[in-house]
Amino acid sequence: MADTGDSDIGGTSPDDVQLRFREDEPVGHAAVTVDAFLDQSNANAVRVEPGDDARELIPHLQRIALVEVNFPAFGDGRGYSSARILREAGYAGELRAVGDVLVDQLAYMRRCGFDAFAPDAALDPNDVEAALARWPHVYQEAADARQPIWAERHA
Repeated sequence: MADTGDSDIGGTSPDDVQLRFREDEPVGHAAVTVDAFLDQSNANAVRVEPGDDARELIPHLQRIALVEVNFPAFGDGRGYSSARILREAGYAGELRAVGDVLVDQLAYMRRCGFDAFAPDAALDPNDVEAALARWPHVYQEAADARQPIWAERHA
């Protein structure tokens, strides 16, 4: 399922992406930090760390092709908020979860808007398929396009 590309220094290489739910070409260069991104006019890929405020990127969404959100530890959920903030603000580019991404987090990350995953440890494809198919219905609206079950009931 992974798309591959040229390896780059810094950020996560497209070669490291195990899962990608997009049809466009992956970004073929390294992402810069949020601070570095804000100081440049030519960067189109950025890496959000847990302490960064994703809202700083909102005025620049049109020029961003890739946002990597780092999960240094599986228990750090700040990246979910960063993803949701960006998607709700209209970001349509690749949103990649990198780092300590576990298979049981994939469905929740997809709901927040992540469409690519570069976990530190490779995920078993059968486990990924099972995790993404586990809940056929959702109960609330989110950054993905899934319709809540209550809306289906009243359609």
